[in-house]
Amino acid sequence: MDIINVSGLEKEFRLGLRRRRVRAVAGIDFRVPERSIFGFLGPNGAGKTTTIKMLTGLIRPTRGEARVFGQPVPTVASRARLGFLPENPYVFPYLTPLEFVEMSGKLAGLRGSALRDRARRSLEQTGVWYAADRPVRRLSKGMLQRTGLAAALVSDPELLILDEPMSGLDPVGRKEVKDLILDQKRQGRTVFFSTHILGDVESLCDEVTIMRLGKIVVRGRLDELLRRDKELVSVTVRGESSELERYCRERGLTFSVVAGRSHIELEGATLRKELIERIVSLGLELEEVVSHHQTLEEIFVREAIVPGATKAAPQSPPGNP
Repeated sequence: MDIINVSGLEKEFRLGLRRRRVRAVAGIDFRVPERSIFGFLGPNGAGKTTTIKMLTGLIRPTRGEARVFGQPVPTVASRARLGFLPENPYVFPYLTPLEFVEMSGKLAGLRGSALRDRARRSLEQTGVWYAADRPVRRLSKGMLQRTGLAAALVSDPELLILDEPMSGLDPVGRKEVKDLILDQKRQGRTVFFSTHILGDVESLCDEVTIMRLGKIVVRGRLDELLRRDKELVSVTVRGESSELERYCRERGLTFSVVAGRSHIELEGATLRKELIERIVSLGLELEEVVSHHQTLEEIFVREAIVPGATKAAPQSPPGNP
């Protein structure tokens, strides 16, 4: 079963006095399987937060459809089993973490001892219980983030949507949140989260989708995208050679020259042996041969970063929640 289904989802905003159209999300399609951890990635301005706002019903799509638990978005039914942590959670400064989390639980329909038990448990899970009675205005940014996460957990949701959940956390806090996310999956829940910390995605996620300028440029299972069974080879040669460049282009190898050195990227041991023999026959000096496996960072830089791109279009107009 897919918890989230998105089909042809688009969002346009009109900005400025001339009501200029800005398309923040441009007809995307993806699905989130049940009981999985789904990484939603992209540089600033890619459209991630706008997409999350549509999934949670904070803004309406211009075109297309999104369904959560089979229910169309935005409806109350689509949000009934969902816990949400926004990128910058606003916690009322005159409340304590306990009061804020209990208020969030009441909005989700909890009452009495069930509400008190769930509030305490979620604050313990996120490491805030020791400061549960302190005014929120005295808490650090990391503690505010944890309080927002506790509010997302208080209703015991089947789906967690987390926008930059590691923001403002120190290394210990990041590890604790990572452990919490893995624990949610072990308990049968589905976690959808966006982040800029690619190492966290590699260690947590089952599936990944990467956006760029409102469109999806990469999606799939993480183990398939990283192709850990395939060896990648980087070869560095001192100097430049037009013959070597022509040889590489003919065989579809990636060739570049940086600071007086030729760099070649290829895949597989057979081509590597042939390339080295060619370099030797041309009388060139082989400087380095390095084998490695593709990383998520390499995929992200190659597919999501636009060379020479100027400032990306805003994800939402000024003042939009």
